[in-house]
Amino acid sequence: MSFVMRLLLRRILALIPLLLGVILLVFVIMQFSGTDPAMAAFDGANPTQAQIAAFRHANGLDQPLPIRYVRFVWELLHGNFGYSILSHQSVIGSILAAWPLTAQLAIFGMIVALVISVPLGILSALFRDLWPDHLIRMLSLGGVTAPSFWVALLLIQWLAVDRGLLPTGGYVSPTDDVVGWLQSLVLPTISLAIPVAAQMTRIIRASMIEELDLDYVRTARGGGLSPLVVVGHNVLRNALVTPLTVLGLRVGYLLGGAVVIETIFSLPGMGQTLIQAVQNGDTSVVQGFVIVIALGFVLVNLLVDILYLIANPRLRSHT
Repeated sequence: MSFVMRLLLRRILALIPLLLGVILLVFVIMQFSGTDPAMAAFDGANPTQAQIAAFRHANGLDQPLPIRYVRFVWELLHGNFGYSILSHQSVIGSILAAWPLTAQLAIFGMIVALVISVPLGILSALFRDLWPDHLIRMLSLGGVTAPSFWVALLLIQWLAVDRGLLPTGGYVSPTDDVVGWLQSLVLPTISLAIPVAAQMTRIIRASMIEELDLDYVRTARGGGLSPLVVVGHNVLRNALVTPLTVLGLRVGYLLGGAVVIETIFSLPGMGQTLIQAVQNGDTSVVQGFVIVIALGFVLVNLLVDILYLIANPRLRSHT
């Protein structure tokens, strides 16, 4: 087995205790959150003690905490995330209905962030300490410090309310209207992408400058190679390895930021559903959605690790 395959196998095996730890953390937090599933299930009614006891027994809430955790993990392994205590619908059904929209926001946000950050980071590095570099660094610093919800509110006021160019919120399915679908995702996507793009611009700039200062770049230029060939063929390829790793970590920000952004723009994704479940004390839905979001974050970082192994020539040299 090659060095890359062994390294990849170790990272896959390391995900198992990580996921178990996430599941344990979510389970424990929900048990001590102060929300009583029995009371939430009756939705403001005045149940008798007998009704509450019957509900607890039917849902296993009267069992010891370790037994409930083992049963919870066992059900998860069989794909059973439980049922909503309010709507009585399966949690996995709610996840499948809400996940595509959140995935669209995360993917589009990542694409927009890359489209902005890669050329700006390269340009800033090539014009180091000149006016384009100063301008880009100032803009990226402003983007890093701007929270996504604040950017969302500014965009709504500027592009939707004042100019009427885009809708203030709501979601249109692509099967109903492709143009309306794209318009409903423009402002949420930009709101998520700007802070990520700003941070990635600074990272790409630093990585490019570090690579440009290496001896092999000066040797290649001294050998008569054009700066375009040196930067495009060697420097850029090596410099993007580190930002690629950081991009995987930013996926967590995109998924977490979607919770707030979906609420601001009234998008029926996982974020808005999760907020409603928290407000209603629907613990099964909260547990299921948080675990799926964490699983998505872990899987995306595994994919980034694979791309990192492919892109890093130093690791390939061990094969």
